[in-house]
Amino acid sequence: MPESTAPMSAIAFDFGLKQIGVAYGQTLTKTAKGLSIVKAHDGIPQWPSITTLLDQWKPNVVLVGLPLNMDGSESELSTRARKFARRLEDRFDIQVKMVDERLTSQEAKSLLREQSQNQRGRNDDLTKIDHIAAALILQSWLDDQSLGRAI
Repeated sequence: MPESTAPMSAIAFDFGLKQIGVAYGQTLTKTAKGLSIVKAHDGIPQWPSITTLLDQWKPNVVLVGLPLNMDGSESELSTRARKFARRLEDRFDIQVKMVDERLTSQEAKSLLREQSQNQRGRNDDLTKIDHIAAALILQSWLDDQSLGRAI
């Protein structure tokens, strides 16, 4: 008989200096959905908003997008995303994993443009796509949990 694992829920963050996208998903249905955008000032989030989200959704694991360069090297933003992930882990005593997020913002913009073209007259603000990028980060992890790395 195969070993069964209990379903898990997850919240993913698409870290940014001005705003942080948030998505929720779970392993039972392997689906992710963008939730909201948390405002940040120079990478420092509105912690009460993060607390509210974690209290409301009670995830088993938290994922943070790791913004790598196209060659796989890290940047200053990668360092700041790791710092954000460590703070989440310390503040909320929860397991946090990093997930490569290369191209998720471009993919999110592409998805939003597609939706806009399908709904004529709609004018979407392409700067408000961080929750979609967070959902893409989460979906990639749901599809392959080995993508999650230690902080």
